[in-house]
Amino acid sequence: MTGTPPAAGTSSKPATSPAAGASAAAKTSPAAKTSAADGEPGAGRSAGSGAQSPRLGRFLARAAAVTAGLTAAGSLCGLLRDQAIARLFGADAGTDAFLVAWTVPELAATLLIEDAMALVLVPAFSLALSRRAARQVPGPEAMEPVHADPVRALVAGTLPRLSLLLACVAGFLVLTAPWAVQVLAPGLPDTGTAVDCLRLTALTVLTFGLAGYFSAALRAHRHFVAPAAIYLAYNAGIIAVMFAGHGLWGVRAAALGVAVGGALMVLIQLPAFLGRLPADAKSRTGNRAGNRARNPGRGGAGMPEAARTGAFVGLGVLAPVVTFTVSRQSQVLFERFVASGLPSGAISHLNYAQKVAQLPMVLSLMVCTVTFPVVARAMADGDAEAARRRVERDLTLAGIVVLLGAAYVIACAPQLVALLFERGAFDGRDTAATAAVMRVYACGLLGHSMVGALVRPFFSGRRPPWYPAAAMGAGLAVTVGAGAPAAAGWGVLGIAAANALGITVSAALLLHGLGARVVAIDVPRVTAGLLRLLVAAGAATAAGWAAAGWAATGWAATGSSHMPLAGAFVGGGVVLAVFVAVGLLVGAPELPRLFAIVKRRIAHAR
Repeated sequence: MTGTPPAAGTSSKPATSPAAGASAAAKTSPAAKTSAADGEPGAGRSAGSGAQSPRLGRFLARAAAVTAGLTAAGSLCGLLRDQAIARLFGADAGTDAFLVAWTVPELAATLLIEDAMALVLVPAFSLALSRRAARQVPGPEAMEPVHADPVRALVAGTLPRLSLLLACVAGFLVLTAPWAVQVLAPGLPDTGTAVDCLRLTALTVLTFGLAGYFSAALRAHRHFVAPAAIYLAYNAGIIAVMFAGHGLWGVRAAALGVAVGGALMVLIQLPAFLGRLPADAKSRTGNRAGNRARNPGRGGAGMPEAARTGAFVGLGVLAPVVTFTVSRQSQVLFERFVASGLPSGAISHLNYAQKVAQLPMVLSLMVCTVTFPVVARAMADGDAEAARRRVERDLTLAGIVVLLGAAYVIACAPQLVALLFERGAFDGRDTAATAAVMRVYACGLLGHSMVGALVRPFFSGRRPPWYPAAAMGAGLAVTVGAGAPAAAGWGVLGIAAANALGITVSAALLLHGLGARVVAIDVPRVTAGLLRLLVAAGAATAAGWAAAGWAATGWAATGSSHMPLAGAFVGGGVVLAVFVAVGLLVGAPELPRLFAIVKRRIAHAR
């Protein structure tokens, strides 16, 4: 399972200490009072109160709506991309080779777009913007030349070096592609295709890094549209190139599409990024800037120092997050490493199964992504009780969504796979193999969702702890220890089972550690609530499995071609009805409140 966060194009990580300093400066300086005139939505927040102005609330609501819409469009385009891969290339040695090469952009997206880059650069750009605003406040002292604009200075001091570093890493991967393939998948039969594909996908190290840089800068400027659209552009580029070139280049066209899609992620943000850099490299107004120029010890002098400060603090904060992210992403590396020694198509079946099974997890984590700033603010304000209530409710809501989705995936797996992928080169045998893997893999969906939800409060503070990385490392050790013998005995099903076991161990450790170290949640009560939801999900799975099979058999007897659709529709309806009924019967938390809200909405609509 990839470790990519569910809301692509948005950053859910909290601001580190430079950002906090920037926020405080914006609240207390006169520059903050000018932000309303400049169109800054952050104006109107009272210093020290933590209250949001109505204007800021409306802006955040609009930004969240636009981001959610573009993220949903990107996810839909990603599903169309996977369907196109299945239709054009099926599940064989060639697709296995491409998926091994696809490991590079998967890891690069996690590190360079969603996690590491955002944690380092959002605070740095926030600090630069605060200093720019302070310098533009007129004062009684004479105006004089000062250092370059802080934002431009930060870009000049970081972007060229970062680009050079990423270009060197991408070039190294291109040159060492044959050895990289041997490390990633030593048992892969079609190494030539994998090497060609990896040399193309290695370019995403540079393009994803630039896309992540632009996204961080734009979010700090409170511009969310372009960063939220990057995955829509990325997946659209892959689809277009695949259909244009599959007849000439085969599966290599998919790798070329990944390279083109990465370039589109940069291009779609470039105009907005350039538009937020000042046209003049020198700013000559502001007594505050003059004071800093004459007294470098007060408030920081010049942007190079600010850049170094932001990078130093960011790197200190970054290490636990990067370690956690790499440990989680290593599950995918291990799965493909072991599956490369199995019959051709094993890696492909794992990939298709994961792409469908992870959808409930993505939906469940949207709840936590939206409420994460609320938790972070409550913890920053020292309101432990508000943070506890929010975290406990988020865990329950995430559990409801993911367990309901997992019940549907397990009950209707063959119908879903056939409906989504069974066309072209993807035949009935691939459907059966992928559905079997998906059912096993879905057993770990609760663990995956809980890991994504639980790690957010850990990272709400200014200095994220190492505990999440240790918990993830323990789960990875379980996956590796159980996966190798399980793969030898049960093939790809054993790999999926080891994944589910390992991530469940990580989730249990994080749940225990959160209550003991970060937020004093009632772990026994949360666990009991999740167990009640598990009972409801088990009953719904059994009923939905039977209903989907009955519907599919009935439609098959009529000779209709809509058998998968009928099974998925009937099975889904039964799963939902039984889940709600049994959940209410056993007293599952939050379900009565949700059920009451739905009833009120229906009554109001009438």
